[in-house]
This record gives sequence, structure tokens and C-alpha cells, in this order.
Amino acid sequence: MSTRYPFTAVVGMDDLRLALLLNAVSPAVGGVLVRGEKGTAKSTAVRALAELLPAVPVVAGCRFGCDPASPDPGCPDGPHEAGPGVARPARMVELPVGASEDRLVGSLDIEKALAEGVKAFEPGLLADAHRGILYVDEVNLLSDHLIDHLLDAAAMGFSHVEREGVSVRHAARFLLVGTMNPEEGELRPQLLDRFGLTVEVAASRDPEQRVEVVRRRLAFEDDPAAFAARWTGEESALRERIVAARALLPQVTLGDAVLLQIAATCAAFEVDGMRADIVMARTATALAAWAGRTEVTSEDVRQAALLALPHRRRRSPFDAPGLDEDKLDETLERFRGEEPESGPDEDPDPEPDGPGDGGPGDGGGGPDGGGIPPQGDGPAPEDVPAPEEAPASEPAPEPAPQKAGAGSGERAAVKAAEPFRTKVLSVPGLGEGAAGRRSRARTEHGRTTGSTRPRGALTKLHLAATVQAAAPHQKARGRTGPGLVVRRDDLRQATREGREGNLVLFAVDASGSMAARQRMSAVKGAVLSLLLDAYQRRDKVGLVTFRGRDAEVALPPTSSVDAAAARLEQLPTGGRTPLSAGLLKAHDVLRVERLRDPSRRPLLVVVTDGRATGGRAAGDPVALAARAARLHAAEGTASVVVDCETGPVRLGLAGQLARELGGTAVTLDELRADSIAGLVRDVQAGQTGHAARTARRAA
Repeated sequence: MSTRYPFTAVVGMDDLRLALLLNAVSPAVGGVLVRGEKGTAKSTAVRALAELLPAVPVVAGCRFGCDPASPDPGCPDGPHEAGPGVARPARMVELPVGASEDRLVGSLDIEKALAEGVKAFEPGLLADAHRGILYVDEVNLLSDHLIDHLLDAAAMGFSHVEREGVSVRHAARFLLVGTMNPEEGELRPQLLDRFGLTVEVAASRDPEQRVEVVRRRLAFEDDPAAFAARWTGEESALRERIVAARALLPQVTLGDAVLLQIAATCAAFEVDGMRADIVMARTATALAAWAGRTEVTSEDVRQAALLALPHRRRRSPFDAPGLDEDKLDETLERFRGEEPESGPDEDPDPEPDGPGDGGPGDGGGGPDGGGIPPQGDGPAPEDVPAPEEAPASEPAPEPAPQKAGAGSGERAAVKAAEPFRTKVLSVPGLGEGAAGRRSRARTEHGRTTGSTRPRGALTKLHLAATVQAAAPHQKARGRTGPGLVVRRDDLRQATREGREGNLVLFAVDASGSMAARQRMSAVKGAVLSLLLDAYQRRDKVGLVTFRGRDAEVALPPTSSVDAAAARLEQLPTGGRTPLSAGLLKAHDVLRVERLRDPSRRPLLVVVTDGRATGGRAAGDPVALAARAARLHAAEGTASVVVDCETGPVRLGLAGQLARELGGTAVTLDELRADSIAGLVRDVQAGQTGHAARTARRAA
């Protein structure tokens, strides 16, 4: 068995370690979501937590980890008699991003169920994680159908597996811990709210602390066993403190004055629902027990708010999580009542030791001390950069005057107009990409459209087709009783149709012809609206911009629509219109993405007025743009041109571009969901027959 990096050897990251330890003290807190950039030891800290958890008593031989003191009456391995049981280490089960549904919830042997009436159930990861930790790395990339099962299990405390009327139910209560890089996309709001606490982590900018991180990591890789042995004392002390805090937890009282502060704080920050109040109350109670106290203080409430509320305040995927600490302090002070004073040894969140004191001989912290054991100097709250606030809703500055020379100057970025609900844009045909909510596709979930022979393990039985395949052979197989004699060759897999997520690539014209302040603001608002739609439909997005003499990839394809929104907000305008360069750059991006993810179909959205006035390539800009557009049409790329041309006299250049692309053109007004009907039909109609047109051109 491989040696895990010791929890007490993790340098800095005080908030992360505290959040994990509070869940170890009180699993009812509801788990932790760890957000942060890559390479910040998120996974290392989470995996190390399992070594600190006390052993769990289980019923001997039970695959579902039933508690011997109160075994699950519906356990598939039961019924169990109450008894002493056996102890086993607490489990930490990892859920891979690409796991199948059967791997998560378990699988039934449909053949045995049909032929023999036997519920042959193979437990999944939810059963393994019962009374332990379920860890999901890159949780924001998890498929929707797996997220749905996680939501159900987290809400109800059990997992229910059903296949064609054969059902199994078992307990599934676990500590849910997820890590994610926000640059790769955000979580669905339903799952985000299921995490009790959230923590933002970032690499330290202190050179001494970074040196200590590297020193410890190299020492661990050279000799993991020897490195872990150096931290045995600190690990044992921390483990004992967790046990002591768990024992003290039932004695902690939550006074009415503290409850009023919790309720007032949640109301002041306008969080949805009542889950935030409950999580804050449980977290504050765990903080008091962790500090060795039996009464909750205002400081516990403050710390609980900083951990439990930031991810519950987001109103759109473009909002950065965070909490206004000045507003928090004002609310707590306003509703402060009489409370017990903390003694000198009962500070709930003391400062950690300095960066030079993080060696193996320090840290640990006894049960009578507050905070977490010092394992290196973490960034102080005032040193951590606050999330960048959204620009105030005030009029955008007037654009700088252009230099002489036909739009050669560059204008400052302007603020986007308010986003709106857009009409659905979809890719024609039937795809087989990642599950989402945009275009029609063959998926594991959706309406049943037919049946086929299973290529591997049977996951979705088509019962009627299976019976029809087995019926002609019953006499030859010697059937004598009421049961149906089923063989492996009789089984039929149901084929289903649902929706897929696509790659929506935006090619945005940022040239001087788009630079009028109100016009560019409206264009950015439209793109922002499409980005919001892409977030809701679980798409990947990319952003190509073109102006001056060339085009650039402002954002490579990603699941992070908020990153795309940030790049869009900073986009300056000015210069000529290298339309052909923008289309060719988009073609290069799509070519690479087809190699990386061939099943994800693209949708190209070109935002322009259709003018082509320059670029690096020699030749007629209009002819070059038409030739570049025909490259997309030849490959069958679904495309939409958002026509940004305004004014009483319109040249219709965007419409010509759409015809060359084999797509359709819509104006900014027509893009709104409440202003045009049948846009999806028009987009698809524009794509129909593109191969025939391409063949005619080639002839």
C-alpha cells in the first residue's frame, strides 16, 4: 500500500485544513468544495485527511458497511443482528470523472434477474463510501447523470438502483469532498449548494514558504516512509484531538443570541433557502468543539459564515464567489447579544506560527488549543487578494478619439449591455457527444428510440426487444415452468435519444467598424447572453477575436464560460477588419478540437457586420473572407452569423457571409428569445444540403 503524504506536513492553506478538520469532527457539516488553481496540493490535503479519521465499526461481512449498533433494515446483505461488529479504517473512495453510472451506483445482473428471479447486485462507489469520504477530483467536469445520482444520495442518505422493475436500495451517507479549477468551468447550482463549506486556495507568493513546500515534497518523494515517520507524533496528536472534539460535540450549546446572528447573516447576504442557516449552525458548533469549548461565540459564527456562504451568493456563472467582510462584521455587531467570553486558551482561530517554525517538531496542537496545528505560515486574510469586483453599473467612458487613417486607432474596452435570454441555437443531425442540453444526440439517458445488441456490459435493457428475441427459442430450450429462459444472446440494449453539449466557438469582430460605444456594448451583451446560454446547456466555449491585421485566440476551448466573459469584457476595439483571418483562425481551432474530442460537434457563431477591409494576406479582402467561409461549409460546420450592422442603410454583408458558411444570419434583435420564432429551424435549414452545395462548387 502506498504511503500518503501526512496531513500535518501540508504547508499553509489554513482555511482548507480547518474546513476538512471541521468535517472530520462533524460530518453533518456537509462536506467541502475546494476551489483553486492547479498545483496547489488540493488533492494531497484531501487524501491525507482519511488517515486522521477514527476507525469505523461495521457488521462483519457486510459489503455496505452497516453500523452494528443500528444496522440498515433494508441492507441487501441483511438482515443483520445487532452486535459488536468489527473495526475497519475509514474509507476514502475516489470517483473518477469518467466513471460510468453502474460504477457509481452499482449494477444488477439483468440476465439472472429475468431468468432466475435473483437480485444479483454488485455494489458501486456509493456503497463503498458509506460512513466514509467520497472524493471527486475535478468535480466540475463530472457528467450530469452522475451529478444527479450524487444529489439524490446526498439529499436522502441512500442509493436506489432500479433496472426494469428490479430494484435495490442501500444506505449511502458520506462526507462529500470535491476539488476543482474554476478556469475549467463551474458547478451546477444544485450540486454547489450540497457542499457545506467552500474554500479558495492559491499558491503562496512568499518565497520562504514556497521553498519549504518544495523541500518537503522532495523529501517525501525520496523516501515516503521515512518522511511520514517524521510526522507520526503530529499525526497522532491531531487524530486524538479529532476524537476529543467529536466526544465534546454533543455538549456544545447554541444559544438564541447566536442563532439570531446566524439567521441575520444569511438574510443580509440574501442566500437562497434555509440550508445555509443550518450549515452555519453546524459549522459554528464544530468550531466550538474543535476549540475545546461547550458554547458557541460570535467569532465562531463569523468563521462559519466565511466558510459556508461565499458559494451560496452567486447569482450567475459570471459572479465570483466571495463575501464582504465589512458587511459581515456590521451584521454580527448589530445582532450581537450577551455571550460567554472566550478564555485565554479558547481563541477559536489563533494565528499560525511563522514560516520558520513549520518543521517536524512543531504543530499538532492539543485539544485545549484553538485553531489548527501550525504546519507552516499560511497567507493571512489581508494578504489574500479579494475577488475582482464587477464593474459598477455606470455609463461607460466615451471612446478615445481615433488616429487618422481609416479606423487605425484602438479604443478602450466598453462595458457589456445587460444579458438577455436567447433563442436556442443547435447543431443539426444526431450526435454522440458528451451529455448536455443543446443538440439531439444518442445518449445513455433520454427517450427510448430502439434497441441493439449490447457491445459490452448491458446497462439499459430493452425489455420488449429482449422478450421478442427469446420467445422463439423457449421450446427448444426446454422451458417447462412460468419463467422465461433467457440467454446472453437474447439481451437487447435500449438506444436512447437525449441532448448533447457542443463546442460553441465565438469569432468576434473587434475592428474599428464595430467600435461605436453603444454598438459594441450591445454586441458584448449579445455574446454574454450566448455565453450564459452555453453555461446552462453544458457546452464548451472558445473565443476568437479579429481586428487590425490579424486574429487571435482570446480563449482556447474550455468549460469555463466565466473566463470567456472576463476576456470579452476586456476586449478593446479598433483598426481594420481582417475577416478572413478570423475565419481561418476559427478553422484552425476547430481542426485541433476535432482531433482532441471528435464526438463533440462544433457550432461556429460569427459576430460581425460582415465588412472585410484588411489583413496580412494579399488579395481582395472580401474574396479571401468568402474563401475562408467555404472551408467551414465544406466540413459541415454548423454556423450562425450574428449581424451587427445598424443604421438606415444596410449592405447585407453578414447575410452574404452566412450563405458562404452554409449557415444562417440573425440580427441582434432577432437573437432574443421573445422576438423571433423558429430560429432553431432556420439554423438547421441553413445547414441542410451544405454537402450538396459544396459538391456543386467543386464540380
